[in-house]
This record gives sequence, C-alpha cells and structure tokens, in this order.
Amino acid sequence: TPMPSPDATPPLPYRIAVLCYLFDERGRVLLLHRRKPPNQHLYSPVGGKLEQSIGESPTACAVREIAEETGLMVTPADLHLTGIVSETAYRGETHWLMFLYELTRPVDVSCAEFDEGRLEWHEPGDVASLEIPETDRKIIWPLFWQYRGRFFAVHIDCTGPQLTWRVEQPAQDTTR
Repeated sequence: TPMPSPDATPPLPYRIAVLCYLFDERGRVLLLHRRKPPNQHLYSPVGGKLEQSIGESPTACAVREIAEETGLMVTPADLHLTGIVSETAYRGETHWLMFLYELTRPVDVSCAEFDEGRLEWHEPGDVASLEIPETDRKIIWPLFWQYRGRFFAVHIDCTGPQLTWRVEQPAQDTTR
C-alpha cells in the first residue's frame, strides 16, 4: 500500500514503548485491562514507555515494566524481540515506536488489580473478541502470531480514513 509523503504527516510527539507478551503453562496470554490512557479501558500486553531521559534501552524497559506490572524478575536472556511497530499519528495524537518482546518461558502470575489496571489471563483465540485497539486487532496481533519466535517490523499509517500498513521486515520477496 502506498504511504503518504512525510510532509503530509502532522507534527506530533514521538513516543517509544515496549509491549511484553507473557504466556502461562497452558498457553494463555497475560493482558492488562488498562485503567489509564493510552488505550484506556482496552486490553493490551503489559509494557510501557521508555525512560528516554536516562537513555534506557528497549530491553531494559521490558525487564523493568515486567517487574513493575507483574512482580516477575526476568533478564534480557529471557526475552525475544519478536517485532518492531512504528505508527504514524495513532488516534491523531502521537507517533509510536514499539518494541514487542516475548518472554521465552511460561510464567505464573496471579490476576491482580493495580494502578495501571487489571491483569488477566486470556486464551489466544479469545484475544480478537476482546476490546483491544483497532491497530492491535487488524495488524499487530495477527503479525505477532504469524512471526512468533521469529521477527517482523511493520509500519502503520493511522492518518487516513482507513489504516494502511506495510511489513518492512522480513523483506517481501517479489521476484518469485
């Protein structure tokens, strides 16, 4: 899908965040029913914004966010970078750069309520029927499942009446 020229993009703040995909022994995924913006009242994986003022790396942010939101202590070796998602003008408010990490071992986390929202376990097949952001439903979750254990990068343009996106990695082979 053709992308608009950069000068057609509104000047908005750019945010950098991580999303962390955690699974239990049964294969259920841990989701946060968010109490705060962004995506208030919607479900998303645990995660949060990088501490840019201290030069925090995406991996260090994932380790920190998992600890803060679930109480689990993990190391960078426990994480697999499954995807990078860039979004232009999400909800017309912010550009996002998101690093999607999967914890490579099953975990046991209790459902709990805290200031960010409520942690809940969900069957993978039920995720699409939950209240989740449109970009997650149409693009991010399908790509996560498709590339789980491997890697992808996608750019999503939220400026038009309909979402447009392109998978930038792995590069699409057009010579067949």
